[in-house]
Amino acid sequence: MSSSLASRRSTGQPDIATATPPQPTRRPSQSRTRSNLSGWGFATPFLVFFLVFLVWPILYGFYMSLTGKSLTGANDSLLGFANYAEALADADMWRSLGNTLYFTVISTVPLVLVALVMAALLNVGLPAQWLWRLSYFAPYLLASTVVSLFFTWMYNPQLGLINDSLSKMGIPKVAWLNDPNVAMWAIVIATLWWTVGFNFLLYLAAMQNIPAQHYEAASLDGAGAWRQFFSITLPQLTPTTVMIVLLQILASLKIFDQVYQMTAGGPGGSTRPVVQYIFETGFTGYRLGYSAAISYIFFGLIVLVSVMQFAVTRRRSA
Repeated sequence: MSSSLASRRSTGQPDIATATPPQPTRRPSQSRTRSNLSGWGFATPFLVFFLVFLVWPILYGFYMSLTGKSLTGANDSLLGFANYAEALADADMWRSLGNTLYFTVISTVPLVLVALVMAALLNVGLPAQWLWRLSYFAPYLLASTVVSLFFTWMYNPQLGLINDSLSKMGIPKVAWLNDPNVAMWAIVIATLWWTVGFNFLLYLAAMQNIPAQHYEAASLDGAGAWRQFFSITLPQLTPTTVMIVLLQILASLKIFDQVYQMTAGGPGGSTRPVVQYIFETGFTGYRLGYSAAISYIFFGLIVLVSVMQFAVTRRRSA
């Protein structure tokens, strides 16, 4: 037996008595299951917050819109779509919605164009660029209450700086926040000063990412600054412009803070947005179910605008 063991060792054959037994291999299905469990473990906190603070409020809000729920606790019974039918026939709701759409149209255009001009001027290479960036973006960091109070004093008919400057130039004073034909434009000017810095930064970052070789080749071909801007810069900024327009439309549709603080929806309801009407209906009129129905009508409008914007974007990219 010893001679046979010695012959096995001399020939390199494994020793049966001392050979290591084969280790069991882990099945791919077991490894995949453990990975999935680990992934679900990391995602569970987010899913809990997502369900509790987003999905459940949406579902409960829709259920509330089908009831006559009130802050007084009366008439919480199920009404079906009666609140939606009442909202669609509500003249005040349509007027508030019209004010919101009007503000969105007249504010989106300057907020995009002014931001583009500001970014183009700074991208040329002005000295002390950090100071220009700070001055352009700093108002965006202010709270809406601060901006509203600041412009309320600026628009004061008797003591405001704007009317004082107009009177020195021989121009009649303007009742900025008391004239139904001017109040919305006054809010647009305040919003422009306050929020244009965010769009400016997006445009500036996009301009600085355009390869310099494009401009060098264009200059060698004899293209001037204006030709380079319209033939190189603007086409390269198309994705950024689409994104800014979409974000600006969605932000303008949700207008509430500065209007409520500067005019409270007046004069005569000429500046009252639909969000303020929802707030007043639910917490002043105590009709939570009806205000929830208006909220979901407005939510449907926002979804429709977003879908149309994405459709236009996809068609242009194709």
